Amino acid sequence: MKLLQCYIDNIINTALMEDINYMDAAADNLIPPEHKSSAYYVAKDDGVLCGIEVAKRVFELVGGDVEFKILMNDGAKVKKDDIIAEMEGSTLTLLKGERTALNLLQHMSGIATATNKCVQLIDGTNAHVTDTRKTLPGLRALQKYAVTVGGGKNHRFNLSDAAMLKDNHIDAYGSITAAVAALRERIGHTVKVEVEVRTLDELKEALDVNCEIIMLDNMNCDEMREAVEITAGRALLEASGNITSENIRQVAETGVNIISLGALTHSVKCFDISMKINKAK
Repeated sequence: MKLLQCYIDNIINTALMEDINYMDAAADNLIPPEHKSSAYYVAKDDGVLCGIEVAKRVFELVGGDVEFKILMNDGAKVKKDDIIAEMEGSTLTLLKGERTALNLLQHMSGIATATNKCVQLIDGTNAHVTDTRKTLPGLRALQKYAVTVGGGKNHRFNLSDAAMLKDNHIDAYGSITAAVAALRERIGHTVKVEVEVRTLDELKEALDVNCEIIMLDNMNCDEMREAVEITAGRALLEASGNITSENIRQVAETGVNIISLGALTHSVKCFDISMKINKAK
């Protein structure tokens, strides 16, 4: 997965404007422009690295006068105390870019680490781990990229990617059958239809109208196993709702095709990484 540089730059520039505004009251009044330092990134925990090129780009945009040497790339399994990257150049640039770069690097690495844990937990089953649209505003592309680095797959990026009927769509329109029929009259032939179902009766209704993907909302494992038997390969089945690292293996073993977890992006714990500037001699 390769993100457009202009998209990444927009995210970084917004974050830098928020963090620095027009000056750094401490650094700009303390450090002369010609001052140079060396620094490094060190992992404070074990996990999956993600966002190192994004962190490098922060320093390019905030000053452009820092040499950034990447020692470990996205997807690398890092251990506590591993040195991830080394930097040398303008002390002002290092100080001004430090927090923005770390915020993005830690957040993306946290997502990749959490995703990889879930992927490993369901290893050997036919299910795939995916994200959702429960992302932080403005960061969706970076968050979804981090999911792929962790070994997961992406659900739709936005509302234009697929025609997905959730419970509120169906309740507002009247029924699954009526809503899907109305959609088929309007959408193009390349647009897939996914329907969220809450009961096995709704599952059968969604199958009768040939939905390509069916989301099993908050069903227990017994219900999901029965749903797999009823579906018999006629549609992809997605498990969603109340899925954690403690029960994801049991969910995968029901035979569902997809397991989507909003927690991968909306409430993931940041991966602990520090930037250390080498003390001036």
